[in-house]
Amino acid sequence: MTDSLAPGLTGERSVTVTADLTARALGSGLVEVYATPSLIALLEAAAVAALDGHLAEGQTSVGTHLDVRHLAATPVGMTVRAQATLREVDGRRLAFDVAAWDDAEQIASGTHERYLVDGARFIQRANAKARGAAEA
Repeated sequence: MTDSLAPGLTGERSVTVTADLTARALGSGLVEVYATPSLIALLEAAAVAALDGHLAEGQTSVGTHLDVRHLAATPVGMTVRAQATLREVDGRRLAFDVAAWDDAEQIASGTHERYLVDGARFIQRANAKARGAAEA
């Protein structure tokens, strides 16, 4: 963690809704509107963007909790903009306020939690888990 990692950091990401980002395509529903799983990914990407340039060498973050209300449907062709604002730094735990808007209105609000980890160690542990499962 660097000294610049502090509450108030904000990140944004946006995407134009395409057919492959819809509930029908992802299996989370039967309608051709922006899928909640796509929204979740965009909100997490905004949180990662808020941390860009503020983590120590080799450090990364992993999402551990998300509490989001998907407030409105967004049709194919509209743009969705997600924003994440770092609200709290508690050791390795990072708490964000997240929200998203389409071209017409706010479509999501909630909170997101991430933890700081050593990237190489995290991957090493995940790979060891896979090797252990293959041997069982």
